[in-house]
Amino acid sequence: MTTEGQQLLPSIRAVCCAQRELEASVSGLLGLTRGSVRIATFHSVAAHWLPQIVQSFLSLYPNIEFDISCELEYSSSELKLIQGDVDCAFVTLPLNIHANPPLRTIFLKQDPIYVALPLNHPLATAPAYPVSRFAEDALIYIRETHDRDITTIFDCCNVHPNTRYFMEDSYAIASMVESGMGVGIINGLIASRMPYHIALVPMDPPQYRDIALAVRSQGTLSPVLSRFLEYVQSWVAEHVK
Repeated sequence: MTTEGQQLLPSIRAVCCAQRELEASVSGLLGLTRGSVRIATFHSVAAHWLPQIVQSFLSLYPNIEFDISCELEYSSSELKLIQGDVDCAFVTLPLNIHANPPLRTIFLKQDPIYVALPLNHPLATAPAYPVSRFAEDALIYIRETHDRDITTIFDCCNVHPNTRYFMEDSYAIASMVESGMGVGIINGLIASRMPYHIALVPMDPPQYRDIALAVRSQGTLSPVLSRFLEYVQSWVAEHVK
């Protein structure tokens, strides 16, 4: 974008937001017979929650349109929401970006985090994997910008991991673990439908990530977005154990 375009960008975004608010007002007058929801999310939610959520929501409101963007980095989803490029975003808590005004978050689920081990690893059948052992085993690691939850674990436990490889997603890590190249860290959503022959062992101490849905704190939510937020909360409560 040129310098001139960057100067005009805030005004362009304001016009687009005003247009969407007008469309939302019209949708409110007509009921939930039309409207759209723009969502930013990260990979595990996009793969394991959103298809069922969107499909079941559309069975009730078939004329609603969805625009879904899947981001590699948590902060990208938050930034899209802050800038008004999406209406809501799946995030992990605490947020990575301190927005002004702050985003409003709706807690959804505490997702456990597991260690992925080769089946011949001495702790493959153990009840837990000590976090301190990451300093010994070769770690196959997702880059910090993609998954800050892992970095937080090491910082809190004062562990310096023996990182050997960097990968871009959990399935690539699981494949390398299956081949015996090291150990990895897998969140509960990915672990619930893992196609690889690996052992998934809880950490000691236990570790989790908090998944939430975020919206901008300013402005009025459209009827469609309000209904979708309520629906996501009820769906997670009913279907995610």
